[in-house]
Amino acid sequence: MLEELYIENLAVIEKACISFRSAFHVFTGETGAGKSILIHGIQAVLGQRVSKDWVRTGCDKASVTALFTGLSDEVMDLLGEMAVDCDERQVTLTREIRADGGSIGRINGKTASVSALREIGLLLISIHGQHDNQILLAPEHHLQVLDEFGGDPNFLEQYQKSFRQLQSIARELGKLKKEEQYRKQRSALLQKQIAEIGALNPKPGEEDELENALMQAENAERIIAGLGGAAGMLAAEEGIADQLEGVMQLLSDIEDVYPDTEDFQARLKAAVIEVKDIAEELSGRAEDVNIDEEKAQKLRARYHAINTVKKQFFCDFDELLALYDSAKNEMDSMRGEDDSIAELEAQKAQLLTDVTEKAHALSAYREETAERFVERVTEELRFLDMPNVVLSVQPDKGKLTIQGMDTVTFLISANKGEIPKPISKIASGGELSRIMLALKSVIADRDSIPTLIFDEIDTGVSGKAAQKIGIKLREISRSRQVLCVTHLSQIAVMADTQFMIEKHDENDRTVTQVHLLDFEGRVQEIARIMGGENPSELMLQNAREELKRVEEGN
Repeated sequence: MLEELYIENLAVIEKACISFRSAFHVFTGETGAGKSILIHGIQAVLGQRVSKDWVRTGCDKASVTALFTGLSDEVMDLLGEMAVDCDERQVTLTREIRADGGSIGRINGKTASVSALREIGLLLISIHGQHDNQILLAPEHHLQVLDEFGGDPNFLEQYQKSFRQLQSIARELGKLKKEEQYRKQRSALLQKQIAEIGALNPKPGEEDELENALMQAENAERIIAGLGGAAGMLAAEEGIADQLEGVMQLLSDIEDVYPDTEDFQARLKAAVIEVKDIAEELSGRAEDVNIDEEKAQKLRARYHAINTVKKQFFCDFDELLALYDSAKNEMDSMRGEDDSIAELEAQKAQLLTDVTEKAHALSAYREETAERFVERVTEELRFLDMPNVVLSVQPDKGKLTIQGMDTVTFLISANKGEIPKPISKIASGGELSRIMLALKSVIADRDSIPTLIFDEIDTGVSGKAAQKIGIKLREISRSRQVLCVTHLSQIAVMADTQFMIEKHDENDRTVTQVHLLDFEGRVQEIARIMGGENPSELMLQNAREELKRVEEGN
């Protein structure tokens, strides 16, 4: 529960420290005294939106600190996940609001994000303000109210888990199908590359070999003439070999008078052998070269075909080989994507069946919940001085959404003999307040939130209805801590603790203070609410009697 609230420099509140207990607390005071500022302060530590305008004029910042004790296991587990140490099941939430528009959150003095404050706050306090009546006026919120009353989130959670899986697969499928047209165009190009390059069947190194073979085929006569002529010059009669042998003979003739020629003769002999070998090899090469025009034509055709494909795909020979391999790999990948589409289609169909079954199960649960909801809320409304109320839940089914296939509208008739109609069309302000209190009352039994705050739940209510609201709030406070801002004495007298919000001038500044009232203070304040300023003795006596009656009835 909320045990203590400390506020500093928040709007007209300079400083306020308020202690609470597990009971029914009311805040009263003149209109404009600053009761709403207290609610703003509590909302701030719960991680709600704040405004720099909340900072007291002339101050650098405002701060609000709230101490919560008796934390539930759920809150303790959440704090554990956030790595926040908690002793004795208590936690302190702080929110600083800077005049420049920024804000800082803290949990047990440790800096925390606003979202962390909000997440914890949802488990600690539930606030009902006048704007919450819009929930009743907007049918799109009615389903949420019904689900909260149901108290079993499993049906909705299981459905939403499957629905989100269905959404994810549908998005992936849509993405692949959107890319399918591109893949078809790309596939046509790849198939052309694979077909034309594959038909050519080029081999690594083939172009160099082909160029060499073609060069030889186209120059066969010239090559034969060159090789044969060279062989003839070396080995023919009176060719180079004969001439070298003639040189050897000349040297041999002078060997007897000039012995130094032996070395030259040996070298010339080796040269003659080498020349004859070269001549023989050249002659053999010449015989190996054939003048084959048909072969040359085939080589030219092959060479031309390769060049044509190279020009078509704007690449050289090595790039052509790489392009072929790349095209085949990409085509294999595309076939995999086609398989993925088929697989996702199957998964989508299976999930759609599963989601539809869970949607029907959720609808059946909601129909059963609606019966209990009508019974409980009707009972509460009749207690809250709406004896002739008729409430019904009008269901409708449509397409599958994250909330299921259902929509519901709350219909109500407040007067005998009238047909129930949508709340937004017939409910008055006072009826809306009582309907919302009835909803809060029945939903409170379904959650573990320890503190309920009602900000002017009495709007449009007076007399007996107001008294019934006070009784109901007191009843709720026996299992939950209740804080209520009210303008009605019938509600104020039912409280266990009453605070008066008072505004006065101090050093040319408006200052709001929060006073805990004792019994006589409550008599004075309740009499003021009943009859205005300077209440009569009769008003004071009535207030005193009402307070005693409530105490005695306790």
